[in-house]
Amino acid sequence: MATPSLPGTLTLTRDAGGERLILRGDWTLPYYMALQARANELAGTIAAGAAIDLHDVGAMDTAGAFVVAELLGSQRTQALAQDEALPAARRALLKTVGDAIDTYCTGVRRPRDAGFVVMLERIGNAVESFWKQTLKLLGFIGITLQGFASTVLRPRRWRVTSLVAHLEQTGLDAVPILALLSFMVGAVVAFLGSTALEAYGASVFTVDLIGFAFLREFGVLLTAILLAGRTASAFTAQIGSMKAREEIDAIRTLGLDPVELLVLPRVLALLIALPLLTFVAMIAGIVGGGMVCLAVLKMSPSMFLSMFQADMQLRQFLVGMAKAPVFAFMIAVIGCMEGFKVSGSAQSVGEHTTSSVVQCIFVVILLDAVAALFYMEMGW
Repeated sequence: MATPSLPGTLTLTRDAGGERLILRGDWTLPYYMALQARANELAGTIAAGAAIDLHDVGAMDTAGAFVVAELLGSQRTQALAQDEALPAARRALLKTVGDAIDTYCTGVRRPRDAGFVVMLERIGNAVESFWKQTLKLLGFIGITLQGFASTVLRPRRWRVTSLVAHLEQTGLDAVPILALLSFMVGAVVAFLGSTALEAYGASVFTVDLIGFAFLREFGVLLTAILLAGRTASAFTAQIGSMKAREEIDAIRTLGLDPVELLVLPRVLALLIALPLLTFVAMIAGIVGGGMVCLAVLKMSPSMFLSMFQADMQLRQFLVGMAKAPVFAFMIAVIGCMEGFKVSGSAQSVGEHTTSSVVQCIFVVILLDAVAALFYMEMGW
């Protein structure tokens, strides 16, 4: 007849003969949680010379032996395994578990790397991360262009209502802040230019400085940076929130294409809005510079406009406007791509929104620098 299973117990007694730790019952996996809780209660209260009584223990497996070894420590477990009164199998089990705690449960100290090695490691990780991000961006650009190609000849699939709504959000609502920002930057450029050129008796050429700065660079660059912080972050937060609430999965379940439904209207809206906002920024910056010329240089508006018309060519305006669609496409694509990368938590939405703004500003400045080099080589 099989011996009935009894739950393992752990008792600490103190008498004239000293402390005595008595183990009874089955020390097996089914009773592991109770034994571990009791061992935690007695941890640190067992004297080094306390006697250990294992003779009333029924069955014992690795779970029970681990509780004993964790409570007594590896050295005392190894000493306990030398007790000839215990069965050979139990002594072998205690010795094996004690050895395992010494070998595998001790933290391994990692050798400290040299500072130069750590620096190289971080540079390598950064380059690898940049390369992976570039590949993802190129892949998403391809998906977006494929979506354009599949819908451009199918008017029934155009999302006109969504396009108009995003056009209002990205374009019309941004006009006041963009106009004010460009006006103030134009005034600052004109003030600095008149101050620097006054030493050479050429303050009148402040008009040319304002024209070249805003027609070629500042107009489109200020607009792109503002929309990178305002619109790209909004795209990422909107799509990211939908991803977190599993709405994008629902769109796919309905047989719809998330790129066609969410990405294309946003990209098209920004392709239309950013060139128009660039024109507004150019006008506002030139007006701001003209106000400074009127106040500081005492230049009449008619003189300012005549000099501007005589010195500024249409080519300068076209050079600046040509960059607007490229900036708009990249800002919209990056904003939407980061939204699709959200993992599902509010923290992830915030992280990818920040990443979207940083990437957009970086890409805009990088493309502007490349365009400036190209225009210089072409003599434009």
